[in-house]
Amino acid sequence: MRYVSTRGLPDDPRPGFSDILLEGLAPDGGLYLPEAYPHADEATLAGWRALLATEGYAALADAVVGLYVDDIPSDDLRALCERAYNDRVFATADVVPVTALDGGLWLAHLSDGPTAAFKDLAMQLLGQLFEYELERRGQELNILGATSGDTGSAAEYAMLGLDRVRVFMLTPAGRMTPFQQAQMFSLDDPSIVNVAVEGVFDDCQDLVKAVASDLAFKQRYALGAVNSINWARLVAQVVYYIAAWLRVTTANDQRVSFCVPTGNFGNIMAGHVARMMGVPIDTLVLATNENNVLDEFFRTGVYRVRAASETHATSSPSMDISKASNFERFVFDLLGRDATLVRELFAVRLVTDGFFDLSGTPEFASLRERFGFVSDSSTHADRLANIAEVWKRDGVLVDPHTADGVKVAREFVDPGVPMIVTETALPVKFAETIREATGREPARPARFAGIEDLPRHVVDLPNDAGALKALIAARVGS
Repeated sequence: MRYVSTRGLPDDPRPGFSDILLEGLAPDGGLYLPEAYPHADEATLAGWRALLATEGYAALADAVVGLYVDDIPSDDLRALCERAYNDRVFATADVVPVTALDGGLWLAHLSDGPTAAFKDLAMQLLGQLFEYELERRGQELNILGATSGDTGSAAEYAMLGLDRVRVFMLTPAGRMTPFQQAQMFSLDDPSIVNVAVEGVFDDCQDLVKAVASDLAFKQRYALGAVNSINWARLVAQVVYYIAAWLRVTTANDQRVSFCVPTGNFGNIMAGHVARMMGVPIDTLVLATNENNVLDEFFRTGVYRVRAASETHATSSPSMDISKASNFERFVFDLLGRDATLVRELFAVRLVTDGFFDLSGTPEFASLRERFGFVSDSSTHADRLANIAEVWKRDGVLVDPHTADGVKVAREFVDPGVPMIVTETALPVKFAETIREATGREPARPARFAGIEDLPRHVVDLPNDAGALKALIAARVGS
């Protein structure tokens, strides 16, 4: 299995999995994808069903991720998956249980990990992979990432205590909930460097890309990525789509649909990969909040990024994003893997014009038929109504992002096709909105008691790539 960049040239090197694991962003600024998606035939799907039923989630993860890895011995990869996915790390041995909701919906519970967010499902494996590969090479890695809410804490908890890893995590100052901030800023460890940037999440993401694009600096300070620009993290997310499909079906040809709340396109991109592999996914329903850049594209064919002043602060803050960094991967597939055109769209038109328009192309015209995507957006009022409704009907409390998913999912339910909403986080992370919607306090796992009162460890930084480089250089040393 070799990998190509979404902006690559035909004669570019095609690295293997372990190389792109540590590299993150491609040298040309593009994102890595496999040369081709492995195909899961009927026998493979049946094997996965038996594997999940008899050996559990870690065994399924090993089988799926293993299709994309040919440079880690199979026994080693299985051991890494078993260390990542077990009932000591996750709240249940199932890792990803499902619950039937009213109206033909299912909820895939993805938030039973250490930081109560779906990001744990990828980060726990990513931490194991990093430790394994760095030890094998005798190297160290400085992770540079950005978070709009949950990626940061999931990454920091997954990397905490790893001898060869240091984390620099950028957050938009004042844009996360107090709980989300406390999860990160309460960590007192020299290998964890929290950075609050003046601006919005897109500014943080742009800083990461600017620094990572300085190849000399990236090499000197051994920079890597944990955001979903890292293919290893994304492929780990593919596993829970397959697990959820298996858990709500009884036959290997039975189709399901997924509704995915997403701002950065990483989560739903994993669903797209699963569908491209042959998992019987009928429709991929994209749900956004008031920051509806992605919904606008799937409705109109126009992808237009917003200025920071146009990016709304909402009650589902992890989706307060206007530059979806994983979207480039999907456009690469949409346009027949034409890297020259993708480079023109993302490195030229988006930079100079702030948008690109595919509305008149045959590729966009056939998008739903070829790839199964539909979309819609949600508002604060929708969020409150759906949190309250799911609690009243089903006795299940969902967080605001998942409520966005429930709202949009109901618009696309097809009788006879289960609609699975991917949960994003436990409600405790968004207590203020939960109280507004239901009048009740969300349950708080004991491990999070009093974290808002702990001392904060965070560095304030202007929105400036030079300042970020100076911070990294000072903490890493020359």
